[in-house]
Order: sequence, then structure tokens, then C-alpha cells
Amino acid sequence: MTAAPETRAEKRLRETKRVTIVGAVVNLLLSVFKLIFGWIAQSQALLADGIHSLSDLLSDALVWFAAAHSAQGPDSDHPYGHGRFETLATLGLGLLLALVAVGIIWDASSRLFSPERLLIPGSLALVIALVSVLAKEWLYHYTVRVARRVKSDMLRANAWHHRTDAFSSVVVIFGVAGTMAGLPYLDAIATIGVGLMIAHVGWELSWPAIQELADAGLEEERLEQIRSTILSVNGVRAIHMLRTRSSGGQASADVHVLVDPKLSVSEGHMISQMVMDNLTDDIEEISDVTVHIDPEDDEIAAPSKDLPMRDAAEAMLSECWQGIPGVAQRERMLLHYLDGKIDIEVYFPLSAYSGRQKAASLGADLQQSLAERSCFRRVRVYFG
Repeated sequence: MTAAPETRAEKRLRETKRVTIVGAVVNLLLSVFKLIFGWIAQSQALLADGIHSLSDLLSDALVWFAAAHSAQGPDSDHPYGHGRFETLATLGLGLLLALVAVGIIWDASSRLFSPERLLIPGSLALVIALVSVLAKEWLYHYTVRVARRVKSDMLRANAWHHRTDAFSSVVVIFGVAGTMAGLPYLDAIATIGVGLMIAHVGWELSWPAIQELADAGLEEERLEQIRSTILSVNGVRAIHMLRTRSSGGQASADVHVLVDPKLSVSEGHMISQMVMDNLTDDIEEISDVTVHIDPEDDEIAAPSKDLPMRDAAEAMLSECWQGIPGVAQRERMLLHYLDGKIDIEVYFPLSAYSGRQKAASLGADLQQSLAERSCFRRVRVYFG
């Protein structure tokens, strides 16, 4: 018995966990080396970089937790799935970076105003910082490659967390080298530079997550692709009221589709099914689609919303048609609610047909009887 093929969600979770484990191991080693050798080499900038690496380790734990939860399917409490766990994790990473930045900048600034607290780093700090740059840049490229493959903003956020560590290590190198050259303030200034860079990346990660939590729509380029895909479906005349939102690397869309007003319900449903299938097949991040089939454009106004429903309309018609010869033989009626009026199709059995002239006369009588009922527009009679 062969195993079931791996689903997209399962593959996404597996790759996310693997890249997170690799990142956690690298971050643990780097944070230990930076903190130990930063203390030995007397480099405040390297110590700050070590704290940054520790924040990376915490972010890896957050990514692991969020990935496990966001991969779960919909349930009664979360009918749209658990993708927002990933969004919350991305926001958490951004806020964590911002807090780390504030702490680093505060400590470095206080040392600048207290020269006796300035540290004089040794050459060992340069070596550790260089190793950190190489390791973190490799980790960034590895993580962002997986993030693009599985369409994960959370992994992209974590990749940039790695890259800020590499950038900060570059700043550390300049700061340590400057201090060793006789400029004792450079190590503290480099530390502040590291903090500012971390704060900037924290904002860049937090803002899109906030937008997503506020149900911001997809970018215009994606919306145009969605419109084009929908309009390519045979039977779709136009679309309106297109709305989208993102959740943990996936997106949902709901749209009103304008079709021929005389289509059957089943054909309208078939068109909506084709729209849903084409969107989920052609646009990878679209996972949920709601299609509303419209016989007329109701984006600006809904002229038919106050018309009587079928039970009330049938009662009115029976009252108006009472006494018309042959009307009792009708088998069924179709009501079309269009442009603020009701068009009626009345179907009689073929046995009730007694010539074109009488059929036309019946139709005229039915139409004439509705003259005082402004909600009805026209009557068509069919035999068969």
C-alpha cells in the first residue's frame, strides 16, 4: 500500500521546520561565541551583536510554534484556517527586533556620555564578527530561498532577521577596527548603528503584518491578475465588488460576477465553480474563493431588493389572473428580478396549445391583467 502523496500544506510545514532547525543551531552557536568572546575581547558592539543573535534564536522558536499551528486546517473555532498564527508570529518578530534595538541603543548612548564606561576591544572581536557575517549571510540566502518556495512571509521575516545580524556584524567590524586604531567612541557608535538597523528592519516586518491583521487587500498587480483570470471564464460578462485579504501566506477572495440574467441556476453555479477553480489553479496563494452570481450590476444600487418574493408574487398573480380562461392549466412559472421589475415566464403543457392566435391572446390577457401592478413588467407564454 503506497503512502498518500504529501499535500502542499504538509510540504510547507516540513520545509519550514527544517530551515528553522538549521537557523536555530547556527544562532545558538553564534550567540554563545559572540557573548563569550565579546566579553573576553571587551567589545560592546560584539556583545550587542550577541544579544541580537539571541533574539534570532527566540525568533526561531516563535517560527517553529507558529508554523506548527498555522499548518492546521479549518475547524469549528477557526473556519478560515489558522494562517493568522503566522501573521502574528511575523508581527512578534518585528516587535522583538524593535525592543532589542531600543535596549542596544539605550546602553550604547549611555556609554557615550560616560567615557569611563567605554570598552576597548581586542582583535579577537574582529575574527568573531567576520565569522558571523559569513554564517548569517549564508543563513539569510538559505532561509529566503525556502520562504519564496513555500510563499511564507513569516520565513521571509526570519530571513531578514538573519541578514540584520550579518549587517550588524559588518558594523561591528568597522567599530572594533576604529577603536583599535585609537578612536574609542567608534565601538559605541557602531553599536548605535546596529540598533538603528535592527529597528528599521523591525518596522519593515511589523507594518505588513499589521496591514494583514487589518485585512488589507492584495496589491494592485495581483488584483489585475485575478480580474483577468475571472473574465477569461466563458459566461462571465463583468465583475465588481472584488475583495481580497491575506492570512499567513495564503489569500482569499470574494467577487460578484455578472452573467446572462436568463441563465439557469445550475449554469450560473457552473460558472461560479469554474471561476473558483481557475483562481485557485492559476494564482498560487489564492486558497479560498467566494463567488456571488449577479444577473445585474448591484454595486451602486439594488433596484430589485424591494420587489415581492415568489410567494407574495404568486398570490398577486393568481388574484390578477383569476377568471382568465386556460390560466389554471399552467404548470410552472419563472420569475426574473431585473431592473426593479419582475418578468414572468409562464409554462403550459403542449396539450393546452390551440393555435398561435389563441396563444397570443392568452399572453395578451395575462399581460393586460397586470396593468395596475407596477412591480410586474412583461409576461411570456410557452407551451411544451
